[in-house]
Amino acid sequence: MAPLPQSIRNAAEPWTAQELNKLKALAAENLPPSVIGLRLGRPEGAILSKALQTGITLTPLNRPPYGT
Repeated sequence: MAPLPQSIRNAAEPWTAQELNKLKALAAENLPPSVIGLRLGRPEGAILSKALQTGITLTPLNRPPYGT
């Protein structure tokens, strides 16, 4: 069986406290949800959903990323 793509390797796994902390930190860095998803190994939809559930604000997509 081929390995899962990096972007969805954790898609079906429950979120850990460490992942939630990482999500908060990456969101604070003004990274887009797609990049956060790649770093956490989860689909972009899962990132958006978890951020909404936990009250983490993701920067609007029309703002330049990486604090520029």
